[in-house]
This record gives sequence, C-alpha cells and structure tokens, in this order.
Amino acid sequence: MSRNPIVAVLHAHVLPSDELMAPVSARAEIRYTDDAGLHDALEGADILFLYNFQSDELSRVWHAAGSLKWLHIAAAGVDPVMFPEIRDSEVTITNSRGVFDGAIAEYVLAQILSFAKDLQGSFRLQQAHIWQHRESERIAGRTALIVGTGPIGRATARLLRAVGMKVSGSGRRARGNDPDFGTITATETLPEQLADADYVIAAAPLTELTRHMFHNATFAAMKPSARFINVGRAGLVRTEDLVSALESGTIAGAALDVFDTEPLPSDNPLWSVPNVSITPHNSGDFAGWREALVTVFTDNFERWMAGRPLENIIDKQLGYVPSR
Repeated sequence: MSRNPIVAVLHAHVLPSDELMAPVSARAEIRYTDDAGLHDALEGADILFLYNFQSDELSRVWHAAGSLKWLHIAAAGVDPVMFPEIRDSEVTITNSRGVFDGAIAEYVLAQILSFAKDLQGSFRLQQAHIWQHRESERIAGRTALIVGTGPIGRATARLLRAVGMKVSGSGRRARGNDPDFGTITATETLPEQLADADYVIAAAPLTELTRHMFHNATFAAMKPSARFINVGRAGLVRTEDLVSALESGTIAGAALDVFDTEPLPSDNPLWSVPNVSITPHNSGDFAGWREALVTVFTDNFERWMAGRPLENIIDKQLGYVPSR
C-alpha cells in the first residue's frame, strides 16, 4: 500500500487510549466515530476496528464500506457482524479470541461454588439476621458438560478439572483423549450427554447450527438437580423455555450472563424466577479488559503492516475461528 491506511474506530462512550493506539496512529490515519458518524468514517477506510462490539450499525451502512479490507471486533463472538453482505464479501474478519478465556472460566467456577454452597441463601439469611445451620454440596466428583470446545470452553474445562470435577465437552466433532475435556461428543448427541451432567455450561459461538440449541427438549433431558450456566450467547437459548424449565422444576437453577435484550428489562420474568443468578454480561470483564482488547488489535495491525498473516481470522461460513 503506497499511502498510509485509513482506520475507522467505532466507539461508544469510551475511546481507546492514545498511548495504546500509538502503533496505529504513527502509521495510519485514524477516524474515531460513534454510530451516527460510521457511514462517513467508512468511506475510503481500509480497516474497521469495532471497539464498540455491541453496535449493530454496520449492517445499515455497509454500502459505504467499499474500500474495507479488514474488520476487527473487540469481542470473542462475531455474530453481530455476520450479516449476509459481509459473509459474501472479501473482507477479512478477526476477533479478540483469548482475552476473556481465564476470566470467564473463573466466573463459571464462582457460579458453581455459589450453587453448591448456596451463597445466595446465606446472604438472604444474613440480611434477615437469621442464624440457620445448613449442609452444602461438594463440587469435587460432580460432572460438568461444557457445550462449546473453543478457547473459553477449554479454559473452563482446565479450571474445573483442577478442582476435582469430572469434565466432558460437546462440540462439532466427536473425539477422544482430548487434553482438556477427555472426551468430546458431537452436538447431535447432546440430549444423551445432558442426562449425566450436574452442571451444563453453554460456551458455544452463535451460529445457525447452535441457535436455540437449548429448548424444552434439551432442558427436559437434564437431571432435575442440574444447573445451567450460559456464558456463550443469549441466542443459544430459547428464553421462554428456560423460564418454563426453572418454574416447573425441570432443572434446579441457572446462572445467566447474556440475554436477548440488554440491559435486561425490569419486567423480564427471569428477574423473579427462583434459583437464578443474573449478571450484566460482565463474566469476562476483568480490570484492564478494555486495554487488553486494544492491544490485540494493535498487535494484529503490526502484522497487517508487515504483510504477515493476521491472528484470529474468522471462518465466515462457520462463524468462528477454527481450532488449530
């Protein structure tokens, strides 16, 4: 490229720091923009950094992206940008794979411990000034089925195995002797695998194959004592079926970090369903996560400028980064 590239950076309320963006600003023209200015910022731009990964504006202004060659999203999930026009284009898409893995694994372990030790119940009793002796569950020896065998699922599997849980995975292809999961079964056999799991962790990407994979039949296949934890995408779950399963006692509880509508509306039934833990889509948001996301982009930008292959390239037909 004979000229300096043009990099559009879509932000919301927080800009990436000038210091972290220095490797880019030294060698490119940067156009910072919010949703309202994205159309103009895209005209002639070579690269788009979706720092505001929750925006859905890109599909509406895609006609202005005629010069775009590379799109990087500051998230692990890329479903917000996988509209038909971008799938059919020559634009390379990369994600921020690897940033959130450890933090989300810790969140999953925390939720499992909260269920097993009934920490919510202890807090309610504390608020009422009630001393009530109770017994709790062990997690060592319990079974965890992780649906989604990418980096987040693998980090979760390693952590849960370290505390003595029996872990298996469910993914696109069945295979044995996996270093993290031991056994991985194919998605089409999921109902059979659910029957043995004490904890079911949804960590899969959202694709046409995984959309609403958790519904009435899959919840009915679980143990009545099973807990469901979703750290993947909201679209993996048919929400009304989850509410029904919780209210009827089909499953024992759920911990949810992702929702069809965010923020979760105050009148949503999930707020009042028993045995549900709700967090505001922050399972991976450790102190310093925003800076880490910028560093992933700037490192890839250096590769781009050097003519080296980019990291974390999305297979646009699969909708995620294929496993190595």
